Amino acid sequence: MGINGEFFSAIIPAAGSGDRLGQSIPKSLVVINGKTLIQRAVESILPHVDEVIIAAPKDFELEISGLFSDNKKIKVISGGEVRSKSVAAALSQVNQNADYILVHDAARCFATQAQTMRVIDALLAGDHAVVPAIEVVDTIKVIDANNFAESTPSRSSLRAVQTPQGFSAQILHRAHQSGNDATDDAALVEALGIAVRVVPGEPNAHKITTPADLEWAKRLAETNE
Repeated sequence: MGINGEFFSAIIPAAGSGDRLGQSIPKSLVVINGKTLIQRAVESILPHVDEVIIAAPKDFELEISGLFSDNKKIKVISGGEVRSKSVAAALSQVNQNADYILVHDAARCFATQAQTMRVIDALLAGDHAVVPAIEVVDTIKVIDANNFAESTPSRSSLRAVQTPQGFSAQILHRAHQSGNDATDDAALVEALGIAVRVVPGEPNAHKITTPADLEWAKRLAETNE
């Protein structure tokens, strides 16, 4: 068993294409300074969990499995066409004894183990849902259908949410059984009326989505490694 005798599972939905990244291969297999995004993402959570389930892109399951062939804690399955389906597919494979489940994005592969532990510590302290997040530095405008600004929310109450996100296993299963759609798992939990704790995130846990993001990630790796 994992930390404090609790069983921790982790899910990494990694079935996204590399189209927006300007790549001809799945995003999770893009290499930065000798390591794929999926390898880096796994490194940030593996020491703190009992199992990792990766939802891989169709036809790339064997390639991703080969990256982790020497680690029995890691299981690779076929992902879905969209993120929510990949998470649902991975949830069906989670150990039935799991107490907590972390959901981590392969594209946030520079999140540190310290960030993972902040999420885990909050779960062990009694929170049922935890997300890391950073303060928003840009002014945000709410716009209407005609692209006119409607309002300007205060930045003091805004946060940009990252991963890994952590949940009580029972609650995450309930959230995905609801049939609701959302851009992250915490939003599904919020829809159940369950409080979501926010813990400090990290600037380098930025989501790698565009070619500019990829160049930033390469510079970061070259500087720090």
